[in-house]
Amino acid sequence: MTTLSSSALLLTSSSVQPWSSPVLLLQPPSMGPLVLRPPRNRVETRQGEQPPRSNSSSSAADAAMDPKLVEVTQLFSRFKAAFARNDFDTCVDLLSQLKVRLTKFPSLPPSFQQTPNAVEELKIARDIYEHAVVLSVKIEDQDAFERDFCQLKPYYMDTCGIIPPSPQEYPILGLNLLRLLVQNRIAEFHTELELLPVTALENPCIKHAVELEQSFMEGAYNRVLSARQAVPHETYVYFMDLLAKTVRDELAGCSEKGYDYMSIAEARQVLMFSSDKELHQYIAEEHPEWEIKDGSVFFQKAKETQPCKEIPSLQVINQTLSYARELERIPKCSMA
Repeated sequence: MTTLSSSALLLTSSSVQPWSSPVLLLQPPSMGPLVLRPPRNRVETRQGEQPPRSNSSSSAADAAMDPKLVEVTQLFSRFKAAFARNDFDTCVDLLSQLKVRLTKFPSLPPSFQQTPNAVEELKIARDIYEHAVVLSVKIEDQDAFERDFCQLKPYYMDTCGIIPPSPQEYPILGLNLLRLLVQNRIAEFHTELELLPVTALENPCIKHAVELEQSFMEGAYNRVLSARQAVPHETYVYFMDLLAKTVRDELAGCSEKGYDYMSIAEARQVLMFSSDKELHQYIAEEHPEWEIKDGSVFFQKAKETQPCKEIPSLQVINQTLSYARELERIPKCSMA
């Protein structure tokens, strides 16, 4: 019997079956019988050729090379650069171009077509509309805010499970609630609130708007005005200033109907100003008909400029009696 002189022999296909390619015969010195192992499957490539790529890598590359997506991405980068330097005129122009290009994406609402680039298209479109909402606050355009929020809302409500949640979702939803409160659209405020999950009420942005609405309905205007100093997000300042103006206008209307005059110190306290200068500025801009004299604010002049309308009582009585006479003339048969 011939002994093997080495621990590994290369056997050809003519001597070992069933494999047709060379196999490696291993015989460790101290580990039992010989073991035959088939060769590993390898993809042979010719010189200069690249190995084939997987399907996932190929689809990701195709998505990255989509010309429409690349164009929108580059244009959005220019928008964000202009936004960072507060060039809002350029932002408005670029935003119009971005919205036109987004209409070419079939994966966006309301179609939601399944395309290879659907996730990336949804994410960048949501990001664009989020910036559009914030831009409308920066330029103080409430109509643009409402339009952009309506376009953004489906990305929050209808894309769960398709794209990950946005970190700007609750700040923007809370901002919309605050806008509805400022515009005194209380019914819509509660409708939007009902659409949110219960856990959303614990978010500081949503909680801030809910507490403001409660204070406003209770007439706790001091809490409404003090909330201006504790906004949960910087974009809330614009609407909080509008809400403070609404509250002061309400207080001013009640004051001029309830008093003929009021000292400057009392007026400052009632209207919740921190200084006499702020009070004088408010009166000059909002109520020039008020008169400041001898350390007091006189509302009598404002009352004189708004005479009460006389009710034409005799005319109303005559019309009522005329209607009664005409009813008596109607035959009973026609009434039956």
